[in-house]
Amino acid sequence: MMRMETLPQQLAPVSTTFWKARSFFRLLLPVAVIAGLLAAWYLICALNLFPAYALPSPDAVWKSLQEELLAGRLVNDVIASLWRVAIGFVISAVLGIPAGLWLGQHLSARQAFVPVLNFFRFLSPLAWIPFAILWFHIGDKPAVFLIFMATFFPLALATMSAVAQIPAIYFRVAHDYHYKGIELLTKVTFPAVLPQVITALRVSYGIAWVVIVAAEMVGCQDGLGYGIWEARNGLRLDSAVCYMIMIGLLGMGIDRFLAQLTKLPKVRWGYES
Repeated sequence: MMRMETLPQQLAPVSTTFWKARSFFRLLLPVAVIAGLLAAWYLICALNLFPAYALPSPDAVWKSLQEELLAGRLVNDVIASLWRVAIGFVISAVLGIPAGLWLGQHLSARQAFVPVLNFFRFLSPLAWIPFAILWFHIGDKPAVFLIFMATFFPLALATMSAVAQIPAIYFRVAHDYHYKGIELLTKVTFPAVLPQVITALRVSYGIAWVVIVAAEMVGCQDGLGYGIWEARNGLRLDSAVCYMIMIGLLGMGIDRFLAQLTKLPKVRWGYES
């Protein structure tokens, strides 16, 4: 009897060791992939498979990164791009999510507006570049406008679809509790679609980050996209790679920040199988 009681206590350290090893292995996998990519990059440059002006070496990129940081250009461009993405994305979310909530609750409105929303969703935001420059000239405004055009329609349609798929039983129960108007929206509708809305925000943010690079190449005098364009014109691909790496790191970082919203108690249920 004593052996049976002490068995769980004996297995506890083994279980803890197993989970620690598993967590370490999960952390090691992406590090190994990144190390493999860097090794392949070094090897390609060492074998001169491409000329140095077409594929800069990791050493050249590292030196260029130090130069850009010391000169302050990279920091200024990061701040400019983050500002434009933040403004355009916030405007898109503030308008797109309520629009989706309203459309999801009104069938006639969906029938009227969904074709138009889909038309603009499939229209590349880069097609608006000539109009953005003519309407807003050079600077922050055309870039913010392009981000809005790229993210508003996916956000509105994703929110609308999530609302339209809420089980009818939710609203019948809400009717029994006499929920109406704002109370129905805040206690039933919005909590029911919040997981899908957060996913839509992450996807739309990825779109915004892609669009800002293209927008800054033609409509701005600073920013990460402008930095890549300037490096290309100066045949400084080592500098362009620095900006590309920064774009990827910033995108991943902010996406991980948005992903933390999925761990909120009122949201986590939507991601549990």
